[in-house]
Amino acid sequence: MAELYPKGDAVQSSPLRLGPLRVDPPVILAPMAGVTNWPFRRLCRGFGAGLYVSEMVTARPLAEGRERTLALAEFGEDESPRSLQLYGVDPHFVGRAVERLVGEGRIDHLDLNFGCPVRKVTRKGGGAALPARPKLLRRIVHAAVEAAGDVPVTIKFRTGIDDQLITYPESGRIAEGEGCAAVTLHARTAAQLYDGHADWDAIAHLKSLVSIPVIGNGDIWEAEDALRMLRETGCDAVAVGRGCLGRPWLFRDLADAFAGRSLSPAPNLGEVAAIMLEHARLLSEWLGEGRAMRDFRRHATWYTKGFRGSAALRKTLMRVTTLAELREILGEVNADEPFPEHSMRVPRGKTSGRQKVTLPEGFLDDDGPLPEDAGLAVSGG
Repeated sequence: MAELYPKGDAVQSSPLRLGPLRVDPPVILAPMAGVTNWPFRRLCRGFGAGLYVSEMVTARPLAEGRERTLALAEFGEDESPRSLQLYGVDPHFVGRAVERLVGEGRIDHLDLNFGCPVRKVTRKGGGAALPARPKLLRRIVHAAVEAAGDVPVTIKFRTGIDDQLITYPESGRIAEGEGCAAVTLHARTAAQLYDGHADWDAIAHLKSLVSIPVIGNGDIWEAEDALRMLRETGCDAVAVGRGCLGRPWLFRDLADAFAGRSLSPAPNLGEVAAIMLEHARLLSEWLGEGRAMRDFRRHATWYTKGFRGSAALRKTLMRVTTLAELREILGEVNADEPFPEHSMRVPRGKTSGRQKVTLPEGFLDDDGPLPEDAGLAVSGG
């Protein structure tokens, strides 16, 4: 059968080494709030090896032992390695949270989030805004690495606040200096949100500045994009975010591409329907059926995008309340309909335009205080 994905020149890639962890192929599921929970991670892991990072967990409520936050830090019984992303703005609470995670044996890898561009986070000085405060960034990273012990710590950040305030070179140097195992660069500014194209030149520049591994993030829609990113930037691994929404089989394609194998054709609608049912079943096991069906609606949109008649199908799926209803509806689709090639590169997930990033008053004074509630933000990205 013909390949649906063009195959580029061979790429010599090596496993990504994060302390004692060996990530082969060098592929990472990027954390996405409300998406990269245990069911989605398990589904993606079934298609290919890699490192599958949890959705973001906030440090302060975790350190204080709040039940809801502790639940977010749970992993599947057979999930290995256990990789968690942590958000925090206070070195004290970040350190305490990491001590708890490591002391209770919850994680094998920790990622710190300094890339979230959401307004409710950046206007308090957190997420993608925080690297503009390099002294504070250094203290947070130091606290995390010190508390983590042998557990490898990585940090994720963006290129900067906007085109006038670029922060990634200094963030990379801080990470290296404080003992991080690697850095991930989402090659967009906070002002860009998810708009336009990622600046892969920034990934290449960061790679030239630091000796620790650099993980590139941004615009990986197909397996060929990952190979091209490695060729063009020299990065050590790729992180996949929106490209896998509704397409968890992308991790199979990535594994095949990095191994030099021919790629399988994309699944037809019947095969996609089977994947959808398995995803919904896992969500129901985790959340309970009613809540799972509500949560699944966004995924249904991503899975069906581009198929003929998908608008009417999605309208029906938005009313589904039980697994039995979902099974009945998907049992009536044209199972042989091929995957729509024209939708392969259509962005999924967040596609909003640019924003003006508002920072707290006096924020760029690197010694000034942050808002008291800055450490309570709950988001991701």
